[in-house]
Amino acid sequence: MGNAITSKPPAVSTAVANAASASFAGLTARLDYLSAGDVEQVRMAYRFADQAHLGQMRNNGEPYITHPIAVALQCTEWKLDAQALMAALLHDAMEDCGVTKVELIERFGSPVAELVDGLTKLDKLQFNTREENQAESFRKMLLAMARDVRVILIKLADRSHNMRTLSDMPKSKWNRIASETLDIYAPIAHRLGLNSTYRELQDLSFKHLKPWRYAILSKAVAKARSRRRDLIQKVQKEVEAVFAAADMPVRIAGREKTLYSIFSKMQSKHLSFAQVTDIYGLRVLVPTVIDCYKALGILHQLYKPVPGKFKDHIAIAKVNRYQSLHTTLVGPAGINVEFQMRTEAMHLVAESGVAAHWLYKASHPNDLSADRTGNQWLQSLLDIQDETRDAAEFWDHVKVDLFPDAVYVFTPKTQILALPRGATVVDFAYAIHSNVGDRTIAARINGEQVPLRTELKNGDVVEVVTAQVSSPNPNWLDFVRTGRARSKIRHHLKTMEQTESESLGERLLQQALRSEGFEFLPETDPTYTPTWDKLLRFTGNKTRLELLTDIGLGKRIANIVAKRLVLLLSEAGHKPDALLLTRERFTAHESGTSGAITLDGSESASVQFAQCCRPIPGDKILGYLGRGEGLVVHQHDCPVARKLKAKDAERFIGVDWAEDPVRSFKTGVTVTCSNGKGMLARMATALAAAEADIIDIDMGQEGGQEARELRFLVAVRDTAHLEVALRNLRRAQSVLKAVRSGSANNGSGNET
Repeated sequence: MGNAITSKPPAVSTAVANAASASFAGLTARLDYLSAGDVEQVRMAYRFADQAHLGQMRNNGEPYITHPIAVALQCTEWKLDAQALMAALLHDAMEDCGVTKVELIERFGSPVAELVDGLTKLDKLQFNTREENQAESFRKMLLAMARDVRVILIKLADRSHNMRTLSDMPKSKWNRIASETLDIYAPIAHRLGLNSTYRELQDLSFKHLKPWRYAILSKAVAKARSRRRDLIQKVQKEVEAVFAAADMPVRIAGREKTLYSIFSKMQSKHLSFAQVTDIYGLRVLVPTVIDCYKALGILHQLYKPVPGKFKDHIAIAKVNRYQSLHTTLVGPAGINVEFQMRTEAMHLVAESGVAAHWLYKASHPNDLSADRTGNQWLQSLLDIQDETRDAAEFWDHVKVDLFPDAVYVFTPKTQILALPRGATVVDFAYAIHSNVGDRTIAARINGEQVPLRTELKNGDVVEVVTAQVSSPNPNWLDFVRTGRARSKIRHHLKTMEQTESESLGERLLQQALRSEGFEFLPETDPTYTPTWDKLLRFTGNKTRLELLTDIGLGKRIANIVAKRLVLLLSEAGHKPDALLLTRERFTAHESGTSGAITLDGSESASVQFAQCCRPIPGDKILGYLGRGEGLVVHQHDCPVARKLKAKDAERFIGVDWAEDPVRSFKTGVTVTCSNGKGMLARMATALAAAEADIIDIDMGQEGGQEARELRFLVAVRDTAHLEVALRNLRRAQSVLKAVRSGSANNGSGNET
């Protein structure tokens, strides 16, 4: 976590040791808000850390212990408690000094050890790539942070000190560390409302990523500051005078835009430095919320407001709890000046965010309302983790929610929800509750019906319509914006796929066992436990359900598993049924489909219908157990299936259609027709008359030719329904030929 350390020298001079010890005095002076007992606990942690890091030096030649002390000093600015300060002092002990978590628990207690563990990188684990290592580190840190926000406050203090001393590091490391800070730590600081830390991390990252531009912009701002100093002082005096005349106590402070935010504005809006008009502003701190609005009125009487530049973040706070009134006024000499009106309490939250909880508690120790500081985003991290076990995927979800911009929308009961910009109706539904999201079927925005992929705008009133039988659609993943919605949808789809694959695997193994003379799968009672244990050792699965799921996904061949199971059953004294064995083999020889899996269209994740031949009820079919794909159904004479059969014959199983399929199936139709006006409308009418739904149309590129070929993807019930649709098409004006496409029997029996 700290900057790189050099190896320990053979001996450490007394002067260096004394310098390290003396540096603790500065920290002691900042602990006046703690009890004497707590201060002693912090001192013990310091002594332990000092001993653990003895002989380690930072790149600038200072003793390494100066880094943990600097981190703890930053934490005292937020008035963090003794446990957090102890963890700050010990935060590198596990990683760099070989101290174990057990040792920390014994010496300082479990809470401190948990904090340190949450901060420790996973250097001892082996990952395939640096990115994977980084993702797993952040996942661990963020989850620890969700359980205890002090973890991220210490981590941000640690990163702030490392960025302040980054110039001591080799230049080869600047880009990686600064980019990581700008992309990850600064957004986390912003999301948690730590405005001072956020601004500092951005500027320090900018300084090391683009040192030349930073230097030029720094000089330009310094010149502008000296040019506009008199102007800003004049504005401040006029503002102070007008508030004094109104007999309103205020505290006025200057505010300067950071170099990075100036650079970002120039880049995003293609502006020159001279065109950035809001570099300087004034902050007006008043006693009460009502005074904020009074101050706004007074300022609007003094200077003219710039239209469209007023924002009320008090009535509708930002996601990170930031509250202020913003207005831009035309000051003397036509210079725009931004004003921010807020109370002292709002200012505390604006600058320190979640850390304001401890700052407030330190000055109001008996006020229980300090616990009201909400951290909904932190709690949502735990929800996302429940559905996402892959570290990279988890971090992918979280990065979305670090997006600083937000839209504010209303429920029908006028509750305000803040969502990332670009969020859709589905994101809104999952923000209310996962059950609402899972069962969403329609939505209305401001009373009008809208598609579920509709992006939300500020002030929208959103109403979601749900149905008990509905479930998440995989296509939602193409447009949802929030990590919560994405993780919930993926989790539901994975669960559904696993359940269906397990059911399919059970049917396949049951079918394979019947061919070996056993009517039913062995039960899970103690009688068959040794048999199942031996079978699982043979297949390498942990549980019976995992084995059945693997069979359903095609990762295990049912026939091979069945033969092994029969052998184990025989060893346990169970014999096959000779009559069943004879009947199965006889009927299999006669029909080739005995014991076949029947399909009615209700299968979803575990069964796929091959796009090469698009089988529909009425076609002769066979099933292929792809590796990890589940069951793929082909037409019996499909060329692709024939090639697969030549390679993997044991992966093919008998499948058949159920008597009454429960849905329609997609198939292709190719139509050759004369080019002319209204041809598409006539064909659509013909298909509608046959009650065949059009899913997709490919009109090709031959627009100027006399005859052209159109390819339709249509939904039909079975081959008889398809024949009716083809017959209607052939009767349509301008149609020269209509055949089924993507079929093993292309053209056969389809033309008259």
